[in-house]
Amino acid sequence: MNLFIDAIAWIFSPERLTGSLTLPQAILQHLAFTFFAVLIAAVIAVPLGWLIGHSGKGREIAVFLSGAARALPALGLVALLVLLIGVTLKTEAAMVAFVLLAIPSILAGAYAGIEAIDRTVIDAGRAMGMTRWQILFRVEVPLGLSLLIGGFRSASLQVVATVTIAAYFGLGGLGYFMIRGLATRDIAEVLGASIVVVVLALVLDGVFAVLARIAVPRTESRRTRRSTLPRARPAVPEPS
Repeated sequence: MNLFIDAIAWIFSPERLTGSLTLPQAILQHLAFTFFAVLIAAVIAVPLGWLIGHSGKGREIAVFLSGAARALPALGLVALLVLLIGVTLKTEAAMVAFVLLAIPSILAGAYAGIEAIDRTVIDAGRAMGMTRWQILFRVEVPLGLSLLIGGFRSASLQVVATVTIAAYFGLGGLGYFMIRGLATRDIAEVLGASIVVVVLALVLDGVFAVLARIAVPRTESRRTRRSTLPRARPAVPEPS
């Protein structure tokens, strides 16, 4: 309990606003790595996932690559990319690693959202004379949006937790305080920085949870509510 109190005191200490790297600066660096990694991953994974879900082709390859990417050790991947790309481009190397970690969840959410749609809805769109592109962007994408946001949610949480290793390569972020705390045996600093990372993850999780709830089509949410309502039992006539 005392360690937790010391960690909270470390977070709100005025000293966190001074020095070569302040706590607000570290938080902004951490969020910047997370935001741009997820954004770049989305540019790559979302169109590919929509194409796989719409055409039904390449799903096995996507599942294999997603599983393989998730199995990669983040720290080892960043170290390898720094060696391959060069120390002068270590920021780019770290970003590539974070993007590779974010792609699987977004890719899975993109094609799973389209695959989960009832085929009768798509057949109805074809019967109305809609083209393939109209079906994709006016039927499949809106109906699969909630699962896609779930993919973004999972990717963001994974990246925001992994970005802490950027500090091992002198790239800042909240991992800087963890490494410094370990070096100086300041457990309050390590725990305080960890708490800030957890809070960032919870905030991101809450934001994407709200977005996923908003993205659920009204007809689907009504259907869900109806299915959860208790059904009225038929009245049993009293014996005369």
